[in-house]
Amino acid sequence: MQTRTLGPFTVSAIGLGGMPMSMNDDNVFPSETDAIATIHAALDAGVTFIDTADIYAPSWDTMGHNEVLIGKALKAYGGSLDGVVVGTKGGITRGEGETWGRDGSLAYLRSAVEKSLRNLGVEQIDLYQWHRPDRWQVYGEVIGHFKTLQDEGLIKAIGISNANVEEIQVAIDVLGEGGLTSVQNEFSPRFRCSTDELELCGEHGVAFLPWSPLGGTGGGGREVGQRFGTFGEIAADHGVSPQQVVLAWELALGEHVIPIPGARRPASITDSAQATHLVLSAEEIERCSATPGTH
Repeated sequence: MQTRTLGPFTVSAIGLGGMPMSMNDDNVFPSETDAIATIHAALDAGVTFIDTADIYAPSWDTMGHNEVLIGKALKAYGGSLDGVVVGTKGGITRGEGETWGRDGSLAYLRSAVEKSLRNLGVEQIDLYQWHRPDRWQVYGEVIGHFKTLQDEGLIKAIGISNANVEEIQVAIDVLGEGGLTSVQNEFSPRFRCSTDELELCGEHGVAFLPWSPLGGTGGGGREVGQRFGTFGEIAADHGVSPQQVVLAWELALGEHVIPIPGARRPASITDSAQATHLVLSAEEIERCSATPGTH
């Protein structure tokens, strides 16, 4: 497994997105046993970065479901956990009747961190990410709240998610060069609107974590080779899955890119992890990059 730099950590070049095991577009969830088997398969394949969030849950009253699942899976794993990093996110509220909101206040974020610590069964969160901007708050002030949580020892590294170029720059300005560990934005063959953000992260040594890197949990990832024929053609040439080609292409966009494909089955993440061994030619990378998507 190739490794890449994620702030103070060295992690696998491919991570595991935990969301589909607890929240997905078709509302079909694996059993706890199968979900844990999927997480263990990721670890067996050399994956050392797992991404989750407090809101990843089947319903509003089961918030923390995915964090608890990951905590259980890590505790039950029979192999080494050396170097395994878990990133979670906070800042989105979810209440009775599936009412959704945002809260970037220090009081809310501190309470959310404390719940995540309990859910994961850890004393410090490796990477804590601001899930989505709270437009009622000044962006830089909320980044300051994350710094406070870091200074208090509750979190080790700070990341942001669903951020635009200006917001990334504000975070860098507030935290200083090297203070922002990661930016997690949507990016895939279908959705390429984060290209500028990806490039800005590269300029500042910030890890870029594409979420839904294969196209989403409602079948987009499964059908990526059909929807975007170039990836299917290159996959056939190499004798691999289209999903591996997509991930290999994203890895080729920069040494700071760490895709986090979601998985509900062991076979899915085992296949995705193999993308680190697939080397695409410059011509193949150019073909993938030229494939029409949303910009």
